[in-house]
Amino acid sequence: MNYLKRFALIISMLLLPAGAGALTLDQTPVPGGIATIRLPDDVDPATVRYRERRVLVTRQDDRAIAVVGLALGAKTGTHYLVARTHSDKPLKLSFQVSDKAYETQHITIKDKRKVNPEKRDLERIGREQKQIKAALRNWSDTDTVSLEFLKPVDGPTSSPFGLRRFFNEQPRKPHSGLDIAAPEGAPIRAPAPGTIINTGDYFFNGNTVFIDHGQGLVTMYCHMSRIDVETGQRVAAGEVIGAVGMTGRVTGPHLHWGVSLNDSRVDPLLFMTETETAATGTTAIGGNTP
Repeated sequence: MNYLKRFALIISMLLLPAGAGALTLDQTPVPGGIATIRLPDDVDPATVRYRERRVLVTRQDDRAIAVVGLALGAKTGTHYLVARTHSDKPLKLSFQVSDKAYETQHITIKDKRKVNPEKRDLERIGREQKQIKAALRNWSDTDTVSLEFLKPVDGPTSSPFGLRRFFNEQPRKPHSGLDIAAPEGAPIRAPAPGTIINTGDYFFNGNTVFIDHGQGLVTMYCHMSRIDVETGQRVAAGEVIGAVGMTGRVTGPHLHWGVSLNDSRVDPLLFMTETETAATGTTAIGGNTP
């Protein structure tokens, strides 16, 4: 059973006291994963917050469900949502986050500037970081948000989400996306309806596109050989947004696909209708910021 079907089944079958339960697609909220929390009937969806950020609220069987992204750096233990009812009564809803161990990956990058940037590079990276973070934090009010994604490009997974990475034996941030190996020029398609909120050519990420799907759900596509869309353009699920490339910090052509939910990078596989078996080997990989 895939994650999304399991998600619907769990929500429809579990009879939780209003506001008292927490679940994810695999029933265990973990760093880099998702917590789904059933909300009281009288909650005001616009007031639901996790770590001071609004969260996505959808409906299942006419019940409100908060879908919360958990950062890779999230600590284990008790976490809280805060909200208010339509009568302005404050609410505090708890859920538990469990630990998860991610694998380690060692990568050799020939371009040493992509591992230890020079001063001129750091100035550029600083400017780009602000643009990238702003895109990943984007919020738009949308009544309907698709939580079921198409695969954006055909190919096997070359680097899964969450890897603890070492570039030229130097520790770096965990891999905050999913790498899909594909030949240069292969079409990249929008996995769900959305609006292009930014495009650019970045030091680490190369040619990049950001799609806003609504309510803090944003996807990112990196290392592209070309970009076929413009900021402000509306795209449908399956529409081509560009092509696979090897721009930025890479060892071969591939797509780095990132998913941000309430400004937390989460595993894209949680939204896919079909999961892929990870390919062996360490070719066609790259390193990305946020």
